[in-house]
Formats: sequence, structure tokens, C-alpha cells
Amino acid sequence: MKPTRNDLKCILLSGAMVCALTILVGHAHAQQASTPVKQEPVTAIDILLDPDATMLGHAEVSNARLLKVYPQGFALDAAHRPHITMIQRFVRTADLDEVYAAAGKVLAGANVNAMKLEAFKYYYAPTPPDTGVAGIVAKPTAQLLKLQEDIIAAVAPFTVETGTTAAFATSHNDPALDGALIQYVSTFVPKYSGEHFNPHVSTGVAPRAYLDRMLAEPFESFTFSPAGAAVYQLGAFGTAAKKLKEWD
Repeated sequence: MKPTRNDLKCILLSGAMVCALTILVGHAHAQQASTPVKQEPVTAIDILLDPDATMLGHAEVSNARLLKVYPQGFALDAAHRPHITMIQRFVRTADLDEVYAAAGKVLAGANVNAMKLEAFKYYYAPTPPDTGVAGIVAKPTAQLLKLQEDIIAAVAPFTVETGTTAAFATSHNDPALDGALIQYVSTFVPKYSGEHFNPHVSTGVAPRAYLDRMLAEPFESFTFSPAGAAVYQLGAFGTAAKKLKEWD
């Protein structure tokens, strides 16, 4: 049967409606795709041990020396507290209280004040473009490694893979340095834990050429103990910048 003029009009109107609906649906999908997904706030933390007066004295001497050759570095103060990092992690900010509770339970059973640690050498971690963060290294003990393992397990449920500069208390305002720090925290476990753990107290920043000469010098070893433990928000150069929780 040959279609009438009214039939053709209905077909054309139906086709136009389908096209319009297709365009509207496609536009809606495009809007959804372009709307950024809101990410939950993240904090870069350092669960650390506070060194005793013996280590603090050695760290301050080293810091003064490094500031003489590189004044752009950092002084050891409230925003750059000397410490021994146990772990660095990105955690959900909303879960910080649970992080404190989990870590505190582990630390309470570890008797950290009774630990005897031996500082035995200098070291530095290279930073872009030609500087390094220097430190005094302690020999890892079985007790220290076990403590790190237990802390990692305790805070694992609250960690996220990575973060941005917003997760830190302070930043370098330098994409290369900030990127290197984010990568360091993101990969601390497993890259710098367990058999790769390097317990140390950071003491300042200097050009790598100077630090290479410093590492070649004789080092007189000494014994020290942790005086307490804390959780800090990390800052530029991976320093303990903002105290979040402390245990005596």
C-alpha cells in the first residue's frame, strides 16, 4: 500500500524526535564525563620515633655545618623536627583518629624507650637538581624492623596509593622536588621498608659534591635511644612539619 502524505509526516516527526532524544542523551553523558570526580582529602603522614638528647646534639652539630655551606636548606626547629621515620604513608584525612589508635596500640606494646640504637654513618638522599638531604644512620635491629612491620600492618586499612601537594603541610613550590617527594611517600612501602629500611635522622640539605666529601670522612659511632613517638604531617624535603599526635 502506498503511504499517504499524513503517514510520511508521522514518520518524519518520529525520526526527528528520536534524533532529538539521542542528542539530549549524548549531551547528558558528555556532561557527566566532564564533571570531575570529587576526591576525599588525603594527608601525608610520618609515624616516627623522637630521638633522645644524645642524637639531638649530634643532629644539631651536623645541621649547623650544612647551613653554613647551603643556607637555603632548613634549620632543625618545630617545623623540621629531628626524627627517625618508621613509615611514611598517604592516609585518608577522615581516618586520622583511627590511624592514631592503631599505631598507638602497636607502639604501646613495643617499649621503644628501652631500645638501644647505634648511629654509625652519614648518608644522604639525592634531591633535584644537584642537592641531597643528609642524615645520620642507625643500624636496623630486629626489634626496630618488627616495630616497623607492625605499624605498616596497623595503618594499612587507612592508606591510599598516592596524593598531591595538598596532602603536605608545606611544599617546595617546585614541580620536580614536589614530584620526587610524592613518589617517595607513595613507594615508601615496600621500597624503603623491611630489608630496605634505612633508619636515620635527617640533619639538613647541601650540594651533593659537599655531601660526597662528608660521607668519606671518618664517623665516630654512638649509642642513643628513642625518647617517644609521634605522628606528623610531612612537609617539604620530607620533614616532620606539623605534629598531629604524640605519645610519651
